[in-house]
Amino acid sequence: MSGDDFRIISSLRYDPALPAIVGAADFYPDPLRTPYYLLPYHQERLRSAATCFGWDKAITFLKQDLHQFAQFLDSFIPDNTKPWRLRIVMDSTGACDVEVNPTASMDPLSLLTPSQSTSQSNTWRVYIDPERIAPSALTTHKTTTRDFYTAARLRSGITSLLEQAEVLLVNPSGEIMEGSITTPYFRRRDTTRGDNKDWVTPPLSSGGNAGTTRQYALAQGFCTEQVITAADLVDGEECWLSNGVRGFIRGRIVLRGSEDPHT
Repeated sequence: MSGDDFRIISSLRYDPALPAIVGAADFYPDPLRTPYYLLPYHQERLRSAATCFGWDKAITFLKQDLHQFAQFLDSFIPDNTKPWRLRIVMDSTGACDVEVNPTASMDPLSLLTPSQSTSQSNTWRVYIDPERIAPSALTTHKTTTRDFYTAARLRSGITSLLEQAEVLLVNPSGEIMEGSITTPYFRRRDTTRGDNKDWVTPPLSSGGNAGTTRQYALAQGFCTEQVITAADLVDGEECWLSNGVRGFIRGRIVLRGSEDPHT
């Protein structure tokens, strides 16, 4: 696998409202209280990917302390009073670029935890990809090699990142890996606690991405890991999704044939 073929990436949210809401939150994993959502996890994610691919120069760049890393990102922010979507892109030589685009304002509390008050009108349709994807380092780590994600979205009729819709990737064993742009969470009964139901997310052994909001959700006890098969999912069941730009999003499973993907 040549480093000339792809770059490692991590997408995150810059939000000037974030420091105020996490100021009293001891559990939030950013001691600097920066406007960058889960910044330590993004740095760690990039460093883990660089280590996996043996990119020594990238690893050296990513070993800088968190304050230096935040200052580096600050140089790309056009207006620090507005929210932005950042896409950190790094190649095997350690060269790092940051693509910055406007992003919609949102309730910053949605970045910290799933909220039962989330509007039903913002519920995303969640489809299941009918094809199977083989797990690899390119599914575990986020890179610019994303053709298989794009293809899965198109198979479910999702043609724009602006659509409130997601598709779940499935490995050859029929296990849910992840979403094309999100980590999914499902409510399942804990066999050790009777009828209680808890939120679970697929384990990395199923082949999905080691996402930042996934790491945060696990660390905060919002969910545990459990293998979920495509056959387990029920049409209309509620789920949660998350990513580093939008935080936590309510979702609803839509099985093939139960709804036109374009509606």
